[in-house]
Amino acid sequence: MDPVPKIWSDTLADHRDSVREAILDATAAQVGEHGLTGVTMSGIAQAGGIGRATLYKYFPDVASILAAWHDRQVVTHLAELMEAAAKASDADRLAVVLRSYAQRNRRDRGDHHGPDLAASLHHAAGVEKAHRHLEHFVSELIAQAAARGEVRTDVPPPELAVYCVNALNGAGSLPSRAAVERLVAVTLAGLRP
Repeated sequence: MDPVPKIWSDTLADHRDSVREAILDATAAQVGEHGLTGVTMSGIAQAGGIGRATLYKYFPDVASILAAWHDRQVVTHLAELMEAAAKASDADRLAVVLRSYAQRNRRDRGDHHGPDLAASLHHAAGVEKAHRHLEHFVSELIAQAAARGEVRTDVPPPELAVYCVNALNGAGSLPSRAAVERLVAVTLAGLRP
């Protein structure tokens, strides 16, 4: 039997990708409407306009869909941070990235997330890898700022990056944008020489 023609293979892969993205988009809508604990396979299928049988071909259960949805959020967030850094001047780059990270944490951890499920999503293997990537990215920004004399040099950049990321993870529980700005200001003050 002849192998599947490349054009058909590419089309099939594109179709699978688009169905997967539709599932994750429907999941995002369900999380926004019902919170993490209110998401169901039936709700995702209905919101995505696909059959449950099709949904089960892609994901075995709600937990795996939520993990894939969360992984997509993390990747998108990292890309946004890198884009923000690329647009900022050297002197503003670290502050812009930290502010963007904190504001995104506040938006992403709204009242709809049940604390236990949110915690499990944030500790998935893919998220841990992304977290290390984020810390490395922030560490590089800190090292660049230290080389310009803008950041303290008595603590290594990787340790300062851990300080920043962990401090700004608290933005998810803050009540307002102004509170997040104050947290970012305190975090940046801790970096000064």
